[in-house]
Amino acid sequence: MNKYESVIIINPNVDEAGLKALEEKFTGLINQNGKVENVTDMGKRKLAYEIKKNKEAYYMQFDFEATPESIAELERIYRITDEVLKFIVIKK
Repeated sequence: MNKYESVIIINPNVDEAGLKALEEKFTGLINQNGKVENVTDMGKRKLAYEIKKNKEAYYMQFDFEATPESIAELERIYRITDEVLKFIVIKK
């Protein structure tokens, strides 16, 4: 298993309950084929440029271990989740 870091940018219209639900959803998905080491909620921040007409967004960072095959599935779920504006997964 390799170590990864993932940062997702979430729509600013999502409420606290929605943020918690997204965190649990992605943590559960990662834990199926790996292990989440740390989740950091970075809060609402101003974006460098507008994304889908939003000037602010919530940032969330996941530090985890996973198999390389599971990263493709994680990215697929990020893409089809409407609340996720942008994401990146980096191998440490």
